[in-house]
Amino acid sequence: MKTWPYPAVVAHRGGGKLAPENTLEAIDVGARFGHKMIEFDAKLSADNVVFLLHDDNVDRTSNGHGAAKSMSYAQLSSLDAGSWFGQEFADARMPTLTQVHARCDALGMMANIEIKPCPGREKETGTLVAREAWSGALLSSFSYEALEAARDEAPTINRGMLYEHVPDDWRAQTAALSCVSLHADHRDLNERLVKEIKGAGLRILAYTVNEPERAQLLAQWGVDAICTDRIDIIGADFFA
Repeated sequence: MKTWPYPAVVAHRGGGKLAPENTLEAIDVGARFGHKMIEFDAKLSADNVVFLLHDDNVDRTSNGHGAAKSMSYAQLSSLDAGSWFGQEFADARMPTLTQVHARCDALGMMANIEIKPCPGREKETGTLVAREAWSGALLSSFSYEALEAARDEAPTINRGMLYEHVPDDWRAQTAALSCVSLHADHRDLNERLVKEIKGAGLRILAYTVNEPERAQLLAQWGVDAICTDRIDIIGADFFA
């Protein structure tokens, strides 16, 4: 079985549903609720700065408009990334991965960095995210090409292939990328599949699990970690 130093509960996008996603403020909220590991999305600005954002466009989570890949980081960092969630977060910005690393270190938090490339930027994003990732981080991506580039750039950093629907060739894909884990939509998992994945020597992270009963069932099946938005009801010590 692959080495797995990570906790059983991971705070989705930093602060789940309690803070504006992918911001330093969200990480602070996750820490205040006692969480020891966060998940977040990393992509590239037009000038190749690694920063946090889930969508390809900035519209949903900021006061800006347009494609993130067409904006410099100076432009991105000027946007308000918190007011959409609540006025108490009006000063939130889209942080760089370097800033997030510093905040995680300060708070003693581990990180699942999801490589989230804008269309056409898979290899560059995987390479640059891995270059800035730190020892102990867990890299994941829906993009095979991005995770492959991350492997080539930083082979010693743990990797997990991310799936919405686990494909028939998951064994070949995870083996080719030397993954320690497989990350999947919890709704695509069942007891038989979990047993097969664990039997292949992989750890499993399930997303996004917001019901305590479902979390308990997944743990009974052998899932190693869940990513949750409900960081208030599925706490860091939920499985203790």
